Amino acid sequence: MDKEKKSSLAWEEVNTEHIVRDKWIDFRRSSYRFPDGKVYGPFYSYSRKNYVVIVASDTDGKFLCVKQFRQGIRQVTTEFPAGGIERSDGKEYGESEDISAEDALEAAKRELLEETGYESVEWRHLLTIPSNATIADNYAYLFEAKNCIKVCDPSPDDTEFLEFKKYTGEEIDELIAKGGFQQAMHVAAWLTAKK
Repeated sequence: MDKEKKSSLAWEEVNTEHIVRDKWIDFRRSSYRFPDGKVYGPFYSYSRKNYVVIVASDTDGKFLCVKQFRQGIRQVTTEFPAGGIERSDGKEYGESEDISAEDALEAAKRELLEETGYESVEWRHLLTIPSNATIADNYAYLFEAKNCIKVCDPSPDDTEFLEFKKYTGEEIDELIAKGGFQQAMHVAAWLTAKK
């Protein structure tokens, strides 16, 4: 999209109220002036930290997954290892300098090790994409890690209750087709890795 057309479509933020602004999230209610001059609201949005998703496979070609409860859908999900990118400024969200794929890669290596106990030396950055462009300003950094080897037991965070499990590629395809692999960015990572 060229610059002129993009600017003619942009909305102008008129006001914002921070409904919840704590260590973990900045949840906002905003009004915007549309390109035709009308002001409309409310629109809700939030800031959270950027995160990584890792499509990881072991030396037998099995894919490393975790099962855990997700409060949004109130279900136990099957998904790839994933987690937040720690920021050098100590904040959980908000504007900062861009996080490069190298910083995200370090987070991906840490999350893979914490959640599965596996490491890899074969990493590929797949894609960086907005997590949910309609309501959130954070990004998902999608990676592939091949020929992972077990080096220790998993050591999840205090709030993570995980079950580690390996799947074949066919089993993951079947889980996705049946709605059993419920994280959209994880499905995007899987489809991108398969290209």
